[in-house]
Amino acid sequence: MNHFLRRRIRPAGMGLLLVGVVLACLAGGQASDAVFRLLSFAFTLGCLALFWLPFRGARLEIRRDLPQHATAGVPVRLRYHITNRGRGLRNAWLLESPPDPRPARQQFIHAHEPGEEKRNLFDRAFAYYCWNWLCERRLAFDPLPSEESLALRRGEQQTIVAELTPRRRGLVPLDDLRLLLPDPLGFYQRSVKVDGGDATLAILPRRHRLPNVELPGTARFQPGGDATSRNTGPSGEFVALRDYQPGDPPRLIHWKSWARTGKPIIKELEDSFYPRHGLILDTFPEAGDEELFEEAVSVAASFVSAIDTRECLIELMFISGREQVVTAGRGTGRAEGLLEVLAGVEPSPKPEFDSLKRLVMRHSEDLAGCLAVLSGWSDERARLLQRLAAAGIEIAAIVVCDEMPAVIRPRTHFVRSGHLAEDLMKLPDKL
Repeated sequence: MNHFLRRRIRPAGMGLLLVGVVLACLAGGQASDAVFRLLSFAFTLGCLALFWLPFRGARLEIRRDLPQHATAGVPVRLRYHITNRGRGLRNAWLLESPPDPRPARQQFIHAHEPGEEKRNLFDRAFAYYCWNWLCERRLAFDPLPSEESLALRRGEQQTIVAELTPRRRGLVPLDDLRLLLPDPLGFYQRSVKVDGGDATLAILPRRHRLPNVELPGTARFQPGGDATSRNTGPSGEFVALRDYQPGDPPRLIHWKSWARTGKPIIKELEDSFYPRHGLILDTFPEAGDEELFEEAVSVAASFVSAIDTRECLIELMFISGREQVVTAGRGTGRAEGLLEVLAGVEPSPKPEFDSLKRLVMRHSEDLAGCLAVLSGWSDERARLLQRLAAAGIEIAAIVVCDEMPAVIRPRTHFVRSGHLAEDLMKLPDKL
C-alpha cells in the first residue's frame, strides 16, 4: 500500500493531506469559522484533483536505448525515443521502475537482519524491520523520473533521458516503464504502465582501484597459437620469408618480395607466449556472510579490470551449481566477458571445497600461478590453500573478512569488509 500511494501522491498532495488532518483535528473542538473554511477549501481542492485524474491519459510508442553495461553504484543514463499516437500530451514524465524487491517466503523465514538480536521481542516477532532490510537489500536500482517533461502533439516525436543508479550487480529486467500523469493542481498523479519493450540491463560489480601488483607465477607460459594470431596478429620477432598459403593474414604480406618475385610472399614470425593466470573465486559464504561474498566478487572484478589481458590470459574458476571456467585474454575473449560472468554469479548452496580443488588441479599444468579471492576465513579455506600449494601451484590469496586475524599466513592478504578501497591499495607489489 505504501508503494502504491507513494507513486500516486505527489509531495504537494502529501502536504494537502497533512493540512487536512490537522484542520480536521482542530474542527473537532470549538473551532472558529476560519478553520471550517480552510478545511472545506482543502477538501474541495483534493476532490477536484481526484476528479481530474481519469481524464489524463496517453497512447505512446516508446523505444529504449540502453548502454551495453552499467556499474553498481554509478548512475547510468537511459535514452527513450517517444512517438505520440494519441491526442496532445503535456506535463508528463517517464519513470523506470525496478523489479519487485519483495523476498520469497522461504528467504524471508530464514533471513536474519544484522543487529536483530538487539531489537525488542515485539520487533523480532513482527519482523517488520527484517522485511524492510530485505526489500532494501534486494532493490535493484534507485529510479529517477525523466529529466524533462513530455510535450507532444499528435504524431510528434521526442527523445528524453532518464537516470537510474544501480544498487547491486546482476542482470536486471526492465519491464515496468511508467508514465506519470499529474493532475493540473499537482496534488496527485496517474502511474500508467506503458510498453517500452522488455529489456535487460547488465549491472557489473563495483570495482576498486588497485596498485601495480604482480600476480603469482612467472614460470609457465601459453603459446598464442593460430587462433590468437588470426585474431590479434603475431607479435614475435621476424624469422623468415615463405610462400603465401590460404588463410594467411594480408597484414603479413611482404610487398617488396612480391614485387620482385611476382608471387605473394609472407613474413614468418616466431610465435608469442603469454602467461596464464588462474583467478579462483570462493562462492561458499557461510550463513550471514552474504555481504562478504558480494565484496569478494567486487575484489575479483577489480583484478579483472586491472590486469592487462593483452599480455596474458586469465582463467576465472568457481563453483556455482556446477564447475565453471571462463577464459579471457589475448585472442580468446575480452575482460568484459569475465565481468559479465561475475555480474551474474550466485553463491553455491553448499560448500564444495574439494570440487574446487579438483577443478584447479585439472588446469594446474597450464597455469603460471593462481590468485584466490575468499569470502571469509575458515579452516576449510586454509586447507584448500595448503593443498594447492603442496601440489606445486604457486598461489596467493585475498581474504575479505570482518576483522583482521591475529596470525597472518604467508602470501595471504586480508582486506576488511567495508574498507576494500583502502586496504586494496596497501597490497604489496608481489602477491
